[in-house]
Amino acid sequence: MNHKKYSILLIILMGSNLFAQNNSIDVQHYRFGISLNDTTNIINGNATINFKIKKAANMVYFDLIGFNDSTGNGMKVTKVSENGKELKFSQDIGHINIYFPGRLRLNEPKHITISYLGVPADGLIIDTNKFARRTFFADNWPNRAHNWIPCNDHPSDKASVEFMVTAPDHYRVVANGILIKESELPDHLKLTHWKEEMVLPTKVMVIGVADFAVQLAATINNIPVTSWVFPENRDSGFSQYAVAKNILPFFINYIGPYPYKKLANVQSKTIFGGMENAGNIFYYQNSVKMDSVTHEDDIKLEGLFAHEEAHQWFGDEASETGWQHVWLSEGFATYMTHLYFENQYGEDTLKSRMKADREMVVEFYKKRKTPVVDTTSQRAPFVLLNANSYQKGGWVLHMLRRKLGDKVFQKGIQAYYKTYKGNNASTEDFRRVMEHASKQNLEMFFKQWLYTPGHPALQGKLHYDSNRKILAINIGQTQEFLFQFPLQISIIENGKLILKTMQIDKRNTTAYIPSDTKPQSVQLDPNANLLFEGRLQEDQ
Repeated sequence: MNHKKYSILLIILMGSNLFAQNNSIDVQHYRFGISLNDTTNIINGNATINFKIKKAANMVYFDLIGFNDSTGNGMKVTKVSENGKELKFSQDIGHINIYFPGRLRLNEPKHITISYLGVPADGLIIDTNKFARRTFFADNWPNRAHNWIPCNDHPSDKASVEFMVTAPDHYRVVANGILIKESELPDHLKLTHWKEEMVLPTKVMVIGVADFAVQLAATINNIPVTSWVFPENRDSGFSQYAVAKNILPFFINYIGPYPYKKLANVQSKTIFGGMENAGNIFYYQNSVKMDSVTHEDDIKLEGLFAHEEAHQWFGDEASETGWQHVWLSEGFATYMTHLYFENQYGEDTLKSRMKADREMVVEFYKKRKTPVVDTTSQRAPFVLLNANSYQKGGWVLHMLRRKLGDKVFQKGIQAYYKTYKGNNASTEDFRRVMEHASKQNLEMFFKQWLYTPGHPALQGKLHYDSNRKILAINIGQTQEFLFQFPLQISIIENGKLILKTMQIDKRNTTAYIPSDTKPQSVQLDPNANLLFEGRLQEDQ
């Protein structure tokens, strides 16, 4: 996800206990029937849910925002049934509670249907686009799906899904999975049925309904790559969105097979810059540039597309177990984008991107002194859309790559994805996979870079002894926690480049380097391989 913008009010609302994880059920499959219209914002829903019981009880609950008398928004459940027999239920502000006649057994399979209607307060954005056309776009991250569909709205409970959308026949409908059928109905309505067999977290289960222009940009490894744009943006949108076909092969080769049966790139009303919905990525409506497009515009769009495509593997298919591990989604997408740019444009491009990210991490730490794995924000995931989860997460992967070497790092990344595709992983799960791939103990590396706030703050001092012809370089760590890391130093002596590496694990470390003449320049971390802040001064 590219966090272009979001509402401060929404962040406050998201701090409620609605983020609590429901461990009593394990959803296997959702089938949502959704009816939309052009006269009101009321949706009619019919959710069939297959799930297993994880805790013996006589009731279960699903997340669903209830009807609010003061706003007129929210969902009102009208009926709950199992095999044609009605079940008792009740609703509160954030849940539908369902009562069964007998005590439920552990691992017992259940199959229920929930009928409901209402105006979504959020999650399904019903609005007009910039061309004053009416549109419907799901925008579920992090747990906004239960504003419009009953579900277990947490990334740890993944399920397959299908959407059957009834809407006026002038719309085109896109959703997860493959298109099963489109059927014309009376009164100028159309039923569109999409089905995804891979299990997904609810954050990326979506529909998009609009007057789309659609083009097949390419077919890559039997995966159709399509562009869905507003008709007024047809020519520019098709041209600009076609960049997706250049990105997909890199990730397939670097990580593994693409997990879904299509890749649709969709111009939408998402509140984010891009949202990585599985198999159909939603981009903000101004992602298509209608005026003159600069090279900088092209690069920004290419980076946005690369980030969201990387999420198809990391975040969608291999998902985090909880919000505190969201860097496994956002940090991965950030660094995979850098790897793509390195492959496409060279190592200097990677260096410049890492340096820019380093500046963002350093500035962010001045405002919020938390580690990447931040357990303080589990009830307010929007707070985690920050430089720790994105840029610092990417930096951790970059330093891990440098520590292990390119081949071992890629082997570990592929093993991690293969192990957790269709499942969920924690930071410790990732560490264990990388330790197995590298045959190294990575406990300290993970502790200092992911579980400890901050980064090395270095104060370097240079002193050249012309009599002894020795250059002394002293590196002091000024932050509270002592980090352990290799620090590369470049020295230019008589026009010749010399690279030295210092192993830093103390408060102060000094290296003595023979040098016939006083160096013309000395630079810390010339190749952008270390996350740090600091300076190097000549000792007078």
